[in-house]
Amino acid sequence: MSSDSSHKMPSTEDLERAERLHEVIEALGEVNKRFPVVVEGKKDLQALRKLGLSGDIIPLHSGKGLYDFSEELAERFSKVVLLLDWDAKGDNLFTTLTSNLHGHWEEYAAFRELLRMICQKDIKDVESIPTLLLRLEGL
Repeated sequence: MSSDSSHKMPSTEDLERAERLHEVIEALGEVNKRFPVVVEGKKDLQALRKLGLSGDIIPLHSGKGLYDFSEELAERFSKVVLLLDWDAKGDNLFTTLTSNLHGHWEEYAAFRELLRMICQKDIKDVESIPTLLLRLEGL
């Protein structure tokens, strides 16, 4: 018997979390066909592409200040999904953007909260979701 623990059978709890994660990402993918997802950086964008999102994904760090970034988003899109990391920095950015984008993000606020709940303490950023998903599935 190999002592390689990276291929152990996933627990029922892990498989259920993976299933919930897939459901949230699938729903996010549907919304993303109509509205952009705002993420912190390029690695988050790449992670969401890996997870199958095909719509607009807009990284926050594009050289603009948060206020100008928010103004531009509000002008271009009627709704956005704010999918910022759920660490201290992400929470601060989220707070600033939500006040700047009043009326544009609330409808899809649940995505970030659902991901935060499903990912629990394992990860605190969008870019780690694909890896967490593989781990939960025992791959």
